[in-house]
Amino acid sequence: MGRVIAIVNQKGGVGKTTTTVNLAAYLAEAGKRVLVIDIDPQGNASSGFGFDTKILTQGLYEVLLEPQTTVQQVVKAHSDNLHLLPSTPDLAGAAIDLVGQHNREFRLRENLREVIDLYDFILIDNPPSLGLLTINGLVAANEILIPVQCEYYALEGLGQLLSTIDLIRDNLQPELKVLGAVLTMHDSRNKLSQAVFEEIYRHFPHKIFRSVIPRNVKLAEAPSFGKTIRDYDQGSPGARAYRRLSQEIIIS
Repeated sequence: MGRVIAIVNQKGGVGKTTTTVNLAAYLAEAGKRVLVIDIDPQGNASSGFGFDTKILTQGLYEVLLEPQTTVQQVVKAHSDNLHLLPSTPDLAGAAIDLVGQHNREFRLRENLREVIDLYDFILIDNPPSLGLLTINGLVAANEILIPVQCEYYALEGLGQLLSTIDLIRDNLQPELKVLGAVLTMHDSRNKLSQAVFEEIYRHFPHKIFRSVIPRNVKLAEAPSFGKTIRDYDQGSPGARAYRRLSQEIIIS
């Protein structure tokens, strides 16, 4: 059975989608079968793989809310080993449409049963909020990866996220565990980044990945070309960091 990892942090702009897309690319390069689920209505993971969400006729919305639509009907192939369950503009209304549904928190988990044995890794890119879509992502997962930006307010809201994870573990998904935090947008020349780095290590001494993602122009440019950093510039510092992170996660 595949590992299902939710990439989550309710703060925006911390590198969730960048981490999801590029981690997936390097897991696939390592020969792993990977499915990325774009549960963010903004659809950045989908566009990051080169898909135009505006012209897709089906996506995660249909899987969550139309019983006759299966994951396998909607999945798009980025490469042989790397598939995407895309977001479409309709997903913006899913949180409201799910409210009155039976087992609303379990919709994604239930739909993944048919494909979980087909993949080694399923990565879920969550929106920057703790609403019903994110809850679906967390309930469907068995592991959580938390990108944390190396900036002054990095720890702001992290306590709320960890409390939400505890609530979900206690009430909805008892097997959920925190895989760890990955530090993103790190600038080794910046004393503030170093201070935040040390502060986060004090909070998570045993759950910080050794691979630290640098602040890197190439990482920022790649999505505008609909490419992963592996396809855009695999010699860049950002690419090397995500390759190392993928190896850490494979053996974790």
